Amino acid sequence: MCMCCSSCCGKCCHSEPMKIPIDLKNQSDILKGPDTVRVSKFYKDAKDGKVLGYLTEDTRTLYDSFRKGAKESNNGRCLGWRDPNRGHFQWIHYNEALLKARNFGSGLVALGLQPNSQTFLGLYCTNCPEWILTEQGAYSYSMVIVPLYDTLGPDACAYIINQADMSVVVVEDDSKCNQLLDRAPRCLRRLIVIKDTRPATNQRAKNRGIEVLRFEDVERLGASKSYAEVPPKPNDLCTVCYTSGTTGNPKGVMLSHGNIVAAISAVLLQLGEHRPRYNDVMISFLPLAHMLERTCENAMYMVGGAVGFYSGDIRSLTDDMKLLQPTVIPAVPRLLNRLYDKEMAEITPYFFKRFLFNMAMSSKENELKKGIIRRNSIWDRLVFRKVQENMGGRLRLMLVGSAPLKGSVLTFARCALGCIIVEGYGQTECVAPITLTVQGDWTPDHVGPPLACCCVKLADVPEMEYYASMNQGEVCVKGTNVFLGYFKETDLYNSSIDEHGWHHTGDIGMWLPSGTLKIIDRKRHIFKLAQGEYIVPDKIENVYIRSQYVHQVFVYGESLKSCIIAIVVPEVDVVKCWALENKIDGTLSVLCNHPEIKKLIMDDMITWGRENGLKSFELVKDIYLHPDPFSVQNGLLTPTFKLKRPQLRSYFKPQIEDMYSKLV
Repeated sequence: MCMCCSSCCGKCCHSEPMKIPIDLKNQSDILKGPDTVRVSKFYKDAKDGKVLGYLTEDTRTLYDSFRKGAKESNNGRCLGWRDPNRGHFQWIHYNEALLKARNFGSGLVALGLQPNSQTFLGLYCTNCPEWILTEQGAYSYSMVIVPLYDTLGPDACAYIINQADMSVVVVEDDSKCNQLLDRAPRCLRRLIVIKDTRPATNQRAKNRGIEVLRFEDVERLGASKSYAEVPPKPNDLCTVCYTSGTTGNPKGVMLSHGNIVAAISAVLLQLGEHRPRYNDVMISFLPLAHMLERTCENAMYMVGGAVGFYSGDIRSLTDDMKLLQPTVIPAVPRLLNRLYDKEMAEITPYFFKRFLFNMAMSSKENELKKGIIRRNSIWDRLVFRKVQENMGGRLRLMLVGSAPLKGSVLTFARCALGCIIVEGYGQTECVAPITLTVQGDWTPDHVGPPLACCCVKLADVPEMEYYASMNQGEVCVKGTNVFLGYFKETDLYNSSIDEHGWHHTGDIGMWLPSGTLKIIDRKRHIFKLAQGEYIVPDKIENVYIRSQYVHQVFVYGESLKSCIIAIVVPEVDVVKCWALENKIDGTLSVLCNHPEIKKLIMDDMITWGRENGLKSFELVKDIYLHPDPFSVQNGLLTPTFKLKRPQLRSYFKPQIEDMYSKLV
């Protein structure tokens, strides 16, 4: 075993091929029946139409799973944070975490919260040990966690607090306190703060009839009262996770303890001998308000692993990882894109570096195809050592999700980091994971077979010419990971679940010959950016069209990019009038290529966007001015004058590629 892996399993640093658990040419089974329903090969009862609910009878809730981890680890390290003064990570162990969580939960009961699954507790803070202590404290008394997060915006946070009728929210600091106080609903009665708040903030809260309490004071109160725990049942509501939505108010996805345990169990089952263990360390930096991170962390707690929280500044993430030296990391495409872009920027100007890099990639890719995953080759020492050290030097397992990942970037990461990287596809409505690539499958550009907790089928979408008979269609899911419903939105839930109980995701998928799923489109005109934010082009276009300079606009984005762009047909008379006043001559085609005209129109669009509440990622980063209107005759509009998006994307492909190339 190499020195870099002295405290992990060592399996990532041997030159022998890894054991592939299933036939990679046939990765899922098909149930008998009229529909092509695919199921996991990792669960023996899946062929009979059964789905996995849990791994062991004694671990069926997140309350159970944390206690299971305490036993598995023999009271090992649990929650870690970076000490800014000492320059290393401090830890509390499982038994201490359990005691602190119970005390905090008891303190909530002492404040008047009822110990049942009808009690909702808000949580508004970045990743930290107190997040988990609050979560486990709530579960100790069957309460329900409702996370809030910045990208929702202040109005949405107020809406959630009011809809869930929350009287108590746990808040990180003074700034977040004031954000909630700006629009505090009448139901809000207490803010429990983790960090100190200013006297002025406390007085402001008091003036609004809201009490501000310190986190540790609630802990002490709970310790003095020591109420008996009220553990949840598997079918009890565990969390209401609000998605940012695409139009209107956010919607609350209701997930039970059984839902989340089923998803975690299915992932652990599929990972087999490569699953997280009690001696693994994970770094927490993806938002805990989203289910991807929460699922990964709760999987670590179930097996007794340790979780270290980043310092809170994404710019210091590399320093955090060098100190923590994690063995497991959940990641999003944006992180791997940055690694790839940084590496390309460093080697592109230098012939010898490019030559060495290409040699290294070729060698390591050949090893990948043989099932060899390691980081102790000569190429690791010569080419990839710095990349590996920046990630802590001990990574053995990475789980990637939340948005599509370009195949070339995934292959680079697998070669450069020398660890197992699996890519998943899912939705909040299904806890997070629906499918997951199999360890040892080196082929990119797919998201693997269904997990053992669910069945997956494709449904016809005739209006888009996708048919299940051709192995294409809308991805539909049924299983133990599928949500209970949308909070107080019964009609919305009913519209997403068909009469046979299948949840319709809105994503268009394609079955590959290997039995794996590839996501190829969206049923509605909605897409995700690389950072995981949803974009609704229709909504954004309706804002930009208000600009006096804009006649038509086509907003476009790619799931491998982090920003959006637009094709704009200018309003001829207005633009020509402005050009005349500013002594700029030429036809509309000439004016469309004039930098001052472009700046004028883009600035006005951005102004309209900000005035109408568009988020930063909904503001276009570049535009292309086109002199000829979109029309039915030129094939860019439907007979009802709606944009034909695939045709527009194809027609303006060169301009789109040019804009994105300049934004890199």
